[in-house]
Amino acid sequence: MGMPLELNTLIVTKGKEKRIEENLFKVVKDGYRLYPIEIPVEVRKTLASETSGKAIIKKLELEQSQTTITYELIELNSTN
Repeated sequence: MGMPLELNTLIVTKGKEKRIEENLFKVVKDGYRLYPIEIPVEVRKTLASETSGKAIIKKLELEQSQTTITYELIELNSTN
């Protein structure tokens, strides 16, 4: 039996990220998704939006048809 799986090279938060610590965030995505771990990836609010910054994914959990991503924000692009 197959399992649908998506491969991603950037994090799209849709404003649903939760701050755990100062630069550590967690976001839950529907479905099973794989991301590169310990490699800088872009962070965006939506797929079509500008890059908000860069992050390193520290932890990836796949369970109950959801993916939980814990990432550290290493670079923030400011609009100021």
